[in-house]
Formats: sequence, C-alpha cells, structure tokens
Amino acid sequence: MGLGNEMKEKMAMRAAQEVKDNMIVNLGIGIPSLVPNHLPPGFPVVFQSENGIIGIGPAPGEGSEDENLCNAGGFPVSLMNGGCYTDSSIAFAMIRRGKIDLTILGSLQVSEKGDLANWIIPGQKVPGMGGATELASKAKKVIVLMTHLDKNGGSKIVRDCTLPLTASRCVSMIITDRAVFYIEDNQLILSEIFNPYTVEDIEETTEARYSLSPVIKYIG
Repeated sequence: MGLGNEMKEKMAMRAAQEVKDNMIVNLGIGIPSLVPNHLPPGFPVVFQSENGIIGIGPAPGEGSEDENLCNAGGFPVSLMNGGCYTDSSIAFAMIRRGKIDLTILGSLQVSEKGDLANWIIPGQKVPGMGGATELASKAKKVIVLMTHLDKNGGSKIVRDCTLPLTASRCVSMIITDRAVFYIEDNQLILSEIFNPYTVEDIEETTEARYSLSPVIKYIG
C-alpha cells in the first residue's frame, strides 16, 4: 500500500531518534534515505554506502547534482568535509568486518523472531539482493522501515516469512506507518502506535504474535 510523503517523513523522523552520536550508518533506498532530513545540522554521524562513499552529505539542490556521485540506490548525494571514496571491496569489507553501527532498511516481510525478507518481489525480475545480506547479518543494529500492510491488505509482520530470507533473526526494531515494535530475546513487543491507530487496530492487522510494552506511547 502506498504512503503519502507526510507519513514517510514521520517514519523517518522516528527512525532518526535511533541514530546516536558518532555512529557509522548505512541507509537503504526509499524511506530510510529520508532519515538524514531529521537530524540536526552538524550532527556527528558518518553515513556509508556500499557503492563506496564514506561520509555522505545532504542531498544536493536541484541543478547542482554531480552525475558521478550517487548512493547505492542511484540517487544524487553530496560529500561531507573529510568524506572519501573507496571501491566496493573496501565498502563491503567495512560491512563484513562489523564496522557498521546501524543499518536502516526497507522490507517486504519481517517475522516475529526478526527474520528479514527484503530482496525479492514475487513475479518480478530483480537485479539481486545487493548488500542487504551483509548489512542484515553484520550491522550491530538493524531497523526496518516499511508499510504495515502489503498491497493486498495482508500483514507484513508475520509469524514466519513466506518469501526468501535475506538474513535470520537480525532485526532489532520495526517501524511501520502504524506502529513501532522492537524485538528482544526473539520476542516481538509493541511499544508505540502512530495516531490515529489504536491497540485494537494493530491487533486486527498484525499476523505475528507479540506482547505489549508496559507503556504504549502514541506518536504522530
């Protein structure tokens, strides 16, 4: 199901709260790429891209894009002071060595135990999973940003993934357009709900089994 820009920004804003000082962060395409918009100017964070950029800066203004400077999703970016370029082997070596503190990714399904399925869309040709497997397996924390329901109205937070896995038991937090869940000791916990949804709404639209946080925060 499609989302309006306002909701996408709300989700990105919530994810930005998980970015801490001096982290090295890798962002997936789509909604995750909006996260830097919600960090204060000069916030001490390094954004890394698997196509070989360390120190991604703000999106360039229209007309000032560099056709040779883009992120892994192909969108124009800028370079922070002190940033640098590497080849993909170095970028992936950083990921595989566990140097990424946080990755924020989109997904098609997440299971109640934190399994991630985000690289293949049934019935469509895809170029491959890119760096998703390495990021999901090796980043110190994995956050997923996605719609709560698929285009057919089915829950994307499921008991068991029916799509091919990207990585198993890797997701720490799920932020949808309806709610925020975290996963602790392989248990899914509902902690926040976007207005105007209710606990009952989330129960009706979530296939996975979960428990409630002692305090449910309403946001948005």
